[in-house]
Amino acid sequence: MAKGSRSGGGVGKVLLGFALGIVVVIAALAIYFRWGSPPVAIGDKPFPFEKAIVRTPLHARIDSQIQQPPFGISEDVYETGAKVYKAQCAACHGVPGQDVSYAKYMYPTAPQLWKKHARGNAVGVSHDSAGETYWKVANGIRLTGMPGYKHILSDTQMWDVSLLLKNADQQLPDPVMHILTQK
Repeated sequence: MAKGSRSGGGVGKVLLGFALGIVVVIAALAIYFRWGSPPVAIGDKPFPFEKAIVRTPLHARIDSQIQQPPFGISEDVYETGAKVYKAQCAACHGVPGQDVSYAKYMYPTAPQLWKKHARGNAVGVSHDSAGETYWKVANGIRLTGMPGYKHILSDTQMWDVSLLLKNADQQLPDPVMHILTQK
């Protein structure tokens, strides 16, 4: 046998082994998803790296599409934002002084946007820019239950809510607090 034919056979075997390995992995995954017990219920433990797989592209996408608010804050902005928040967001994200009890049983849990963080002074998403919150409100977040509102709310309403939440760590005017906490 010539020297050249032996080395070609070795590369061929490596490629064949690699291809068979891919086929075996795909078949194992198919069997697992069809007849195994993948985590599909809320109480199941997540897949390894599940959060990283969703968060990394989410932050990259937001960073590439982030916008600045087209207007500043005012009591009118807060009041309108509070009305929209109460109607569209409070059922999952709570109101000041009142968390939503079932939110902790959602996967992932729905953040309570009026709750102070364990570390630091941030409340809800007040540490995020208003533009980041606007993007999340407008587009939603896959695999979280967070819907996108760009076809439901106007741009102004989404900015009002985003600016309100950006300032959730500040003392808000009494009329705004009344809108948020009235039953």
